[in-house]
Order: sequence, then structure tokens, then C-alpha cells
Amino acid sequence: MAHYPRVLAAGDAALTVEFGDTIDPVIHDRVLAFAQSVDGLSLDGLIETVPTYRSATVYFDPVILNANPLAERLKALAEALQPATSRPPRTVQIPVLYGGEFGPDLPGVASFAKLSADQTIALHASVEYRVYMLGFSPGFPYLGRVPDPLAMPRLATPRAKVPAGSVGIAGSQTGIYPLESPGGWRLIGRMPLRLYDQTRPNPFLLEPGDRVRFVIIDRTEFDRLAAAMK
Repeated sequence: MAHYPRVLAAGDAALTVEFGDTIDPVIHDRVLAFAQSVDGLSLDGLIETVPTYRSATVYFDPVILNANPLAERLKALAEALQPATSRPPRTVQIPVLYGGEFGPDLPGVASFAKLSADQTIALHASVEYRVYMLGFSPGFPYLGRVPDPLAMPRLATPRAKVPAGSVGIAGSQTGIYPLESPGGWRLIGRMPLRLYDQTRPNPFLLEPGDRVRFVIIDRTEFDRLAAAMK
């Protein structure tokens, strides 16, 4: 049985610190607190800390930092930290136009959940979601957890193109596609904001630890917000 936290080598220029083996808010709070603490070390040679569901990977320059002493320091830091040291969560409202051409999988998700389409939309929008991590494509947020009735497995065959802004479900997760890309999540709607924009000082709209509330909008409001993004 693994004992946590534990430090694992991830190549010759990265160390992964694991805090557990399940997707759990308490574990994720420790991950975020650890990532913040590492960033506060300001060590020469530290490049980036990337938090995920249950771990954080610390990238470093092996010419400047030796992996073994760094691993010992990171383990000590992980064992000593308190979740309360992480930053307070920020809540971000994301407007979504559900169903229709923007949510082609909504009828299937509704049938899976044994709900009407309107009930499915209301249930999906009723939850405050935690941003567990960003990945897959720049700014793609992995959000959890969806209400159990909506936890439909992803498509057996992914789509070749999923439009930017698409909101989808894959098992217990929901997420938003920042850019057009292939994808196998069940698409239930689309949002008009830019999750990723290289021209912004911080190109990512969301960060790990944020909370997301989906807001139901109509086509008129979608078009207005989309036009404001141009």
C-alpha cells in the first residue's frame, strides 16, 4: 500500500508529488496548498508547478538543481503543509446555451438520466463545480463532480472536430473545450467566452481551485456575448 505524500521521478527534469489515489476535494486542497508553497520557495532552477486531481508535478532545471535534495525538500514541504494555506477559491460564472445545434448529445444524456431535456439542463446548472486541473488543450478545465444521474460515459468514437466553447460530460466530469479540437465528451451546450486568449496577461480564464457556476442563457444573450468577444 502506498503511503502519501510520496515523491516520484518524472524524467530527469520533473518530480511528481502524490497526495492520494482518488479524486477528492480534501486531497485536491492539499495539492493546491503544496503548489502554492512550492511557488513561494523562489528557488533558482524551479520552472513550473502543475497541479492535477491528486498530485502536483514540479518542473526544474537539472543543471541548477539536483533531483535528490529537491525531492527530499518537496517531501518535507508536502508533509508539513496545511490546506488552509491555499488561496481562497474564486467563483466564475460561465454562461451556456444548452441543447440544439450547440448541444447535440443533450437528448442522449437526458435519456440516460431518465429526465427531460429541461430537467437535465437545470440539474447540470444547479451544481457549483470545482476546477480540478487544466489539461488536454490550453485552458481545458476538468470540473467535478456532475450529479450522478448525468454521469454518462464519453462517446465510443470521438468526434474529429468539437467547436471551441463546447460544454461536455464524460463520466463524473464536465468540461469546456477552449479551442476547436477532436473530443469524445458528450456535448450538451456551448458558451461564448474565451477560456484561452494569448493576448491577455493571464491567458487562462480559469485556474485550478476556482469554482464554476453555469448560467443558462438564450440565443439572443449568447449572440450578444459572442459579439463582445470579437
